Amino acid sequence: MQKLLLLGDEAIAQGAIDAGLSGIYAYPGTPSTEITEYVQHSKEAQQKGIRCSWSTNEKTAMEAALGMSYAGKRAMVCMKHVGLNVAADPFINSAITGANGGMIIVSADDPSMHSSQNEQDSRFFGKFAMMPILEPSNQQEAYDMVHYGFELSEKYMIPVLMRITTRMAHSRAGVSRKSETRKQNEMKLPTDLRQFVLLPAIARRRYKGLLSNQELFEMESEKSVFNNYIDGADKKMGIITTGIAFNYLMENYPERVIPNPVLKIDQYPIPRKLVEKLYNECDELLILEEGYPLVEDMLKGFMANGKKIKGRLDGTVPRDGELNPNIVAVALGMTDTIGADVPGNVVSRPPALCTGCPHTDSYLALNEALIKLEPGRVFADIGCYTLGALKPLEAINTCVDMGASITMAKGAADAGLVPAVAVIGDSTFTHSGITGLIDAVNDKSPITVLILDNGTTAMTGGQNSAAQGRIESICRGIGVEEEHIRILKPLRKNHEENTQIMMEELAYNGVSVIIPRRECIVAIDKRVRAKAKIKAEDQA
Repeated sequence: MQKLLLLGDEAIAQGAIDAGLSGIYAYPGTPSTEITEYVQHSKEAQQKGIRCSWSTNEKTAMEAALGMSYAGKRAMVCMKHVGLNVAADPFINSAITGANGGMIIVSADDPSMHSSQNEQDSRFFGKFAMMPILEPSNQQEAYDMVHYGFELSEKYMIPVLMRITTRMAHSRAGVSRKSETRKQNEMKLPTDLRQFVLLPAIARRRYKGLLSNQELFEMESEKSVFNNYIDGADKKMGIITTGIAFNYLMENYPERVIPNPVLKIDQYPIPRKLVEKLYNECDELLILEEGYPLVEDMLKGFMANGKKIKGRLDGTVPRDGELNPNIVAVALGMTDTIGADVPGNVVSRPPALCTGCPHTDSYLALNEALIKLEPGRVFADIGCYTLGALKPLEAINTCVDMGASITMAKGAADAGLVPAVAVIGDSTFTHSGITGLIDAVNDKSPITVLILDNGTTAMTGGQNSAAQGRIESICRGIGVEEEHIRILKPLRKNHEENTQIMMEELAYNGVSVIIPRRECIVAIDKRVRAKAKIKAEDQA
């Protein structure tokens, strides 16, 4: 049995390869990106013909995975938690269509918002959709759960949500692979060819089937090897942990012996009988879960005799941010071992655009073009260029979600803020910006859209951009007037010319698109290094 040192993301990817995966679909987003990248770089995956290129956004990824499942093959779709919002329409409906080939949806949550706009907890989406949820507490479980998840999916013909968090995704541990890998499924269409046709009459019938399966899903949780009841002598308090929170609890007990009874929940729906056993045996409960207080809130709902339930809702555990061993220690009544505050003479280092980044020159020109106008009219988006909000540029005024720059600029222009400016990246434009631009063209909105084309999806590691070489033709096809699609090269020597172009388009009473185009400086470096490596290998 081979043992590998893997990130949590990599354990999921290797588990999928070994479990007979035929296709993985994703849009890059930290902390989920490495799952797809691992498959892309795997020679084994290449030999098996596993489909693993990037999708335009999470919705298209979800729908493509559902299509592969329809054809009877095992599929995985990966995204970060806010990406699940983008995929919500097919995600929720997939619980009603069901699956044919096994299908796992991986959503990587980001408590403490290390690289995200919010802390949302994907378990609520899974509960809302009423599909089974898996939440590994370590890398070995992440690997094993993929095999189990595909089997569970095919047993009940239902997609399965796997929820991980940043620390699980980006920490390493030894993982033992299964001695035998599974062959990919043969293509096999659904027995009922109307299964995926959600006309109301069919959808109502399938929804009743989903409801009737809830008891079976709970039964699977009750007997799951991933949900463990660990007895303890001190019944004054029982502890419920979920996912990676179990590790934070164990780190407070070096001998790995906890005096209190512990219920470790890694599979949902909540195993109610195990919860009731713990609840009935103990005077009070402490709930430790990474993310929102899902379990804690549910327990307050179905436990009726009023025992104290402590956790995030009552302040025993902070309501926001990640857990850590010290937070858990304080909740257990142990000594607070947190270190001293960082000295005031240690200056923080906020993120900044790379030296030589083309976005810097684009923002310098934009700032000068707007200098005579009232500030507060630049609507930006998700990408490296969001750093334009910080000093010294301070060039943008909003950043809400993928694609919101264009639609927010349109709405502000509708309200009378003219001119309004949208700043969006090439990858984000194809992800979620095109439809907003169509709205603006249809309404002849007086907005200027800067599509910053650095030729890559830079923020998440340099993945290929779906817009490569097609931005102008897309804009023309949407209906942007040819003379108001302007290409410029963001370099300091072109500053005056670029500023003049921007001023001209800001004065236009309609939709204009400016495309500052220069390759990402990091992408250039990677490309040069890759060529040098190939040359050295050839010479050797």
